[in-house]
Amino acid sequence: MAVSNLTARVLFAVVAIPVVVAIIWAGGFVLAALLAVAGALATAEYFQLARAGSYEPLEVAGVPLAFVLPIGVFGYHIGRFNPPVLALGAVIIVALFTLAIVARGPAGHPIGAAAVTVFGILYCAGFLSFAYALRYHNYAVGREAGSALLFYPLVLTWISDTGAFFVGRTMGRHKLIPSVSPGKTVEGAVGALVVCAVASWCYAKWVLPGAAFLAIRPTVAILLGIAISVAVQLGDLAESLIKREAGQKDSSHMIPGHGGVLDRIDGLLFALPVAYLAFTFPHVLLPAIR
Repeated sequence: MAVSNLTARVLFAVVAIPVVVAIIWAGGFVLAALLAVAGALATAEYFQLARAGSYEPLEVAGVPLAFVLPIGVFGYHIGRFNPPVLALGAVIIVALFTLAIVARGPAGHPIGAAAVTVFGILYCAGFLSFAYALRYHNYAVGREAGSALLFYPLVLTWISDTGAFFVGRTMGRHKLIPSVSPGKTVEGAVGALVVCAVASWCYAKWVLPGAAFLAIRPTVAILLGIAISVAVQLGDLAESLIKREAGQKDSSHMIPGHGGVLDRIDGLLFALPVAYLAFTFPHVLLPAIR
């Protein structure tokens, strides 16, 4: 008997969510390994979409580099790997160009191959690595505090997606950008902004003070929730644009009922760096009154 799409989604979530929560709580190399695997799988899916769109990425180098990137962030954090970031990035780009020239030659579009490969690594594994940076943010003292900061964009991403889905399903009348994503509506987008702003205010009021001994002013929390929702929706639209150019509905069929890894983390990829940047600005995170 075939399992329905909704049932497959629920069963996967029941298994995956506790595992992800446990890994975030554990942190360290375990978290870096999860990000490495997810980043490599998402990058491989992006390369497959790029190929369907008539590009020629260098998977033989790009996927391993995507796997290594979060591990490198872990090494940097524990002080075992401290290269100058810009110099290291330049060397990697030079190496990819060299590989493109040698493997493809002028007729094999080496510039495009190197550019698509670098973008895929940064888009998938690079953005995802901000999860580790949030878990070990300078303001996060202890395991509970670091987990609370990382769960913030994770929870808001889920709430934004859920709000957009249900508001769009029940009230949606006007298409948002039908040429990119026909199912998304203006009403759904606005609904996502509202519920995400409320959720951010609630998280700042009831979760951060107790778990991380940190506070966010109510107005700042609302604005930050709106910013996260905008980032999530742009991330979703960005991946939809990539899939539309490739002529595919899903990035893969790896996850039952969910499509591919990239389909599941597209909004989160944009939300993570936005949350990290916001938390890094002075006077956004404040010591909570104990």
